[in-house]
Amino acid sequence: MSLTTTPAAPAPARPAAVGPRGYRADVDGLRAVAVLLVAAYHVWFGRVSGGVDVFLMLTGFFITASLVRSATGGGLRYGAFLARLAARLVPTAAIVVLATLGGTWLLLSEIQWRDAPREAAAALLYHTNWHLALDSVDYLARDGDVSPFQHFWSLSVQGQFYLVWPALIAAAVWAARRRGSDPRPLLAVALSAVFTLSLAYSVLMTRADQPWAYFDTGARMWELALGGLLALALTGIDLPRGPRVALGWAGLASLVLCGALLQVSSVFPGYAALWPTLAAAAVVAAGPTGSALGADRLLSLRPLRYLGSISYALYLWHWPLLVLYLSMTGRDLATPLGGAAVIAVSVVLAAATTPVADRLAALGRGGGRRAALKGTAVALACLLPVLLTAGGWFGHQSAERDRFERLVEASSGYPGAAAPEGAVLPNLPVYPPLAWADEDAPRTYDDGCRQVVSGTEVITCEYGSEDPVRTVALVGGSHAAHWFAALEALALEHDWRVVNIVKGACLFTDAPQTYRGEPYTACAEWNRGVMAELDQLRPDTVFTTGTTTNLDTSAGYGEEQVVDGYVERWRELDAMGIGVVAVRDTPRFGFDVPECLAGAAPQECTSAPGESMAAVSPLEGLDLPGNVTVLDLTDRFCRPDVCRPVIGNVLVYWDSSHIGATFMRTLAPELERRWAAAEGW
Repeated sequence: MSLTTTPAAPAPARPAAVGPRGYRADVDGLRAVAVLLVAAYHVWFGRVSGGVDVFLMLTGFFITASLVRSATGGGLRYGAFLARLAARLVPTAAIVVLATLGGTWLLLSEIQWRDAPREAAAALLYHTNWHLALDSVDYLARDGDVSPFQHFWSLSVQGQFYLVWPALIAAAVWAARRRGSDPRPLLAVALSAVFTLSLAYSVLMTRADQPWAYFDTGARMWELALGGLLALALTGIDLPRGPRVALGWAGLASLVLCGALLQVSSVFPGYAALWPTLAAAAVVAAGPTGSALGADRLLSLRPLRYLGSISYALYLWHWPLLVLYLSMTGRDLATPLGGAAVIAVSVVLAAATTPVADRLAALGRGGGRRAALKGTAVALACLLPVLLTAGGWFGHQSAERDRFERLVEASSGYPGAAAPEGAVLPNLPVYPPLAWADEDAPRTYDDGCRQVVSGTEVITCEYGSEDPVRTVALVGGSHAAHWFAALEALALEHDWRVVNIVKGACLFTDAPQTYRGEPYTACAEWNRGVMAELDQLRPDTVFTTGTTTNLDTSAGYGEEQVVDGYVERWRELDAMGIGVVAVRDTPRFGFDVPECLAGAAPQECTSAPGESMAAVSPLEGLDLPGNVTVLDLTDRFCRPDVCRPVIGNVLVYWDSSHIGATFMRTLAPELERRWAAAEGW
């Protein structure tokens, strides 16, 4: 969100010479249109509109103009600049974050409690975008829960911009003064370089990894640089009224149509983000036309000007209110009436908090050291209570988790897969705690011993004995990886070594694969490297998935299959003298299991085996090479008619399809028994 300008004199007949010295009523109206687009698309359509890109461009416009005036006038004081910004931005953000923490505790599930303190701190410390970027490239990142702090990503991009932009402006002005020249041409060159490099990077990164690029500051910096270039260029824009009227309407119409015609969340930033940013730039460049037919006449209407003046707070309030509303109603999208209520309440809260923030911001105005100290004090006075609240909540959660761990260690009531007929024992809570379920992944993930979706390098890690009697290579995708905990338990007992070689969403086959609808070339390259690694390693056994389960309704339920290339790959290993254990894949649930259990009893969170598993294992009756041992432990996860989320008081799944490490460790004795029986050891 961009800073709100303060009303002053009436708008001039032509655009301001270097940025907004006076009040631009039409720009406040443009802010209003942008924030209404953001809110409406979030609330009723579950998608994004390009409105945030407008705010990024306007931030670059206003901040560049302000910094240029300071640098070419009395001098740019970095500390005072940041103090003024902090005093202006932090109070509203702190109020919203504190209220969101309270709403999360009261209305959201315990699963979202765990991350709320850290997400709140990330929001106030301006690094939410990197948190989301890291999740976007993690194949195993849980996608069932939407964070009520997620929208702070754009504020984080702007916060990082505020840190570097003053240095860039000051350096350009200093260099120009050394040469005795006007700093504006050099500033234009510097900003053009940032624009060009960032846009090129954005285009390339969007093609290579669009989810990461969406939150990457480097891929967004060009949008802010575009605003800076616009602030510098206004001195050279002096179009007649008619073309400016046409320019304003063209820009406004293009902006409104952007979200309707583009799937912004899947194609931005890249060159596609030029659409809303250039549209908004056209509106700003058109300026106040003085024409009754101009777009600025519409944008200068009092209701739009008012919404523009509270747009920062309105943006901050609408998202957590929407998340809380959807959680309470169990809906994916708001109803027309419910969505209108969300927006109306957001406006009311924005109207209430903006004056409070404005009064606090006034303490940080001015250029003196005293004003800077006051601004810093205001920001800290707002930040510290919220950060302490978040820290206290996190500390309480950690203490509760430690208490639970001690309870489990002292109890014999958690047999997991060893429980008679999968019984759930009474009077004991499920372990691991639901809020920490996604930390029950194999420890290889914390060790960095798995390749991410975009990577191609073969990462190998060895566990167990340094002088083993048997070496087992665990190879495949995440459904192979979740067997690690059981294999490690056997390795520790039998003096084995386990070599972990896994990659997200990548099956152990040379057949072509896809990921999110695109050819998965990184998987093919990784597979070639794995075969070369196994040729050198020569393990006794490769442990991998022998089938793949499926919940793709377009292909029909029960589409478990032996993937093309599996058997051929096993024949290649046979030629190397390497044995293969092909374990049948595990059932998949069509929902996030811990999230379901947070609001329902275990018997309400079950799944039928036929939803992802074939009635008979596809491995039966296949002509398999002699080096292959087939294992099927489906009966330890499912009865004939139902697959259970909790067995022996142990949580089976940490998401919708991946088995938790705790349950896998309880499955190790049964895995050993069947493996030994099949191979005769």
